[in-house]
Amino acid sequence: MTTSTRGSAHGTRGLPAVLVLEDGRSFRGRAYGAVGETFGEAVFSTGMTGYQETLTDPSYHRQVVVMTAPHIGNTGVNDEDPESQRIWVAGYVVRDPARTPSNWRSVRSLDDELVAQGVVGISGIDTRALTRHLRERGAMRVGIFSGEALPDAGVMLAKVRQAPEMQGADLSTQVATKEPYVVPAIGSDGGAVPIGAAKFTVAAIDLGIKGMTPHRMAERGIEVHVLPATSTVEDVYAVNPDGVFFSNGPGDPATADHPVSVMRGVLERRTPLFGICFGNQILGRALGFGTYKLKYGHRGINQPVQDRTTGKVEVTAHNHGFAVDAPLDTVSDTPFGRAEVSHVCLNDDVVEGLQLLDQPAFSVQYHPEAAAGPHDAAYLFDRFVSLMEGQRA
Repeated sequence: MTTSTRGSAHGTRGLPAVLVLEDGRSFRGRAYGAVGETFGEAVFSTGMTGYQETLTDPSYHRQVVVMTAPHIGNTGVNDEDPESQRIWVAGYVVRDPARTPSNWRSVRSLDDELVAQGVVGISGIDTRALTRHLRERGAMRVGIFSGEALPDAGVMLAKVRQAPEMQGADLSTQVATKEPYVVPAIGSDGGAVPIGAAKFTVAAIDLGIKGMTPHRMAERGIEVHVLPATSTVEDVYAVNPDGVFFSNGPGDPATADHPVSVMRGVLERRTPLFGICFGNQILGRALGFGTYKLKYGHRGINQPVQDRTTGKVEVTAHNHGFAVDAPLDTVSDTPFGRAEVSHVCLNDDVVEGLQLLDQPAFSVQYHPEAAAGPHDAAYLFDRFVSLMEGQRA
């Protein structure tokens, strides 16, 4: 929920701004981006690079992102790196914004982009103190207010506490495509493969999909049919898929009854299935596990995860505030056969992946497409291809 006034970024930077958390703590700084007020869930991201991919990730819908890296905006903004058609974050918090971008790919500054898209932000605050506060107290509602005349402190706090919470929020349909579209497979010559001539066809349920995800599949000779979050099982099988993919997305997985129902339909047909992030939580629910809200979540591009099937430790990209509640060290019986936890976070033992042992289905809680890096987990797309090859054989 944002109200903003657009204008010149350089004309707004000197204006006062204040960030107010729902527990009453506040931080004063300067306006960054559009001027006005905005509300959302305060979360922090530990990535030192890739801020453009973060801003345009639909999974950040209705969240105010605090960047722990102190210098943001140094490489400006380009037209190649966005993960979607717009910025999705509800607000943006940085310590020391770049005065002038310096990169050969830059076409405009980050603060100009924030102004153009009406994203209210704040700069010049102690983001280390704010991050420590969120780690100790947990993610919470927040408001950013900027302009010549700011509201009374009590008024600002009341507005923050009136904002909707993330727990119980059903958001995937707000960010997903409304109409199906196709991402053609990429041939060995780097060109698009004609529709219908690809090695495999995948139906991808868009719950907030990032643009790089179908591209990673297309690189492997897969024709990707991206379908709306409201698609039915019949819609999925109308494209004659060799595999089905469930994407990342925002909101509370406890509200995602429709995607869970569709996934169960896919599991009943034993079609190769791959889910990431929100898709991992959907698989967890489809198998009968619960989900829960993490205290402050995992966000950034430096999270250590162990693949238990190989023993390998990967540095991975994350953006999730909820997790699957599944037993770490036992095989579980589910309506679709035996299941086990395949990946685990080495920081806090959060479930980071699931796999079925009796049919071709698996998921991970993080982002193997990782456009800003790292690319340790890119092999998971190859694992999906292997499942489809095995099913075809």
